[in-house]
Amino acid sequence: METQKPIPTLNAEQIRVLGSLLEKSKTTPEYYPMTINGLQTACNQKTSRKPVVNYDESTVIHTLDTLKKLGLISTVVGGGSRVTKYKHNIAIHYPLVPAELAILCLLFLRGPLTAGEINSNSGRLYEFEDMEEVQSYLNKLTDGEQPYIKLLPKLPGQKEARYVHLFTEFNEADYENSVAVASSNSSGQVQQLEERVATLEAELSKLRQEFDNLLAQLT
Repeated sequence: METQKPIPTLNAEQIRVLGSLLEKSKTTPEYYPMTINGLQTACNQKTSRKPVVNYDESTVIHTLDTLKKLGLISTVVGGGSRVTKYKHNIAIHYPLVPAELAILCLLFLRGPLTAGEINSNSGRLYEFEDMEEVQSYLNKLTDGEQPYIKLLPKLPGQKEARYVHLFTEFNEADYENSVAVASSNSSGQVQQLEERVATLEAELSKLRQEFDNLLAQLT
């Protein structure tokens, strides 16, 4: 019997690209396989992502090249378009059914999740019948001959344990720090915009005052 290919250890960029390909293959099949531009937009989405990232085109291209060497993605050209497009090959290398791919996709894009969070966020990827079905797939992914996910220890104050995928080495502290940095960057951008608006408002007020003074002199 042939031994199943072990799952690789991927970096954060590779996980985000794979997760985006998995997601869009189900949610927007009309745009799948994906162009580099479409994939960059998907990776940098501000919704359904944790942490939020801001990859440039070169980062996406480099990541695609590394995933292609691992055999986890492939390119597609044709269909009336000369643009190279990309698709994932996860289901080719690993015996995963759509429900299991949906679970991995959520964990790739959102980080650690409870069974309830997986159930509530899976709608567009896969429609689970109930929590019992979700749990049965989680158990299979955790306890099979080739585990793809694991259950994290509960942190103080947590009511439910969370699951995390095994395609990367997960460090709780590093993950939370990356989320905090992403949140800080977002807050910083908002603050910069608020400062620019305040500056523009001050300049406009000054121009109005100068105009009023000029008008008064003319009259």
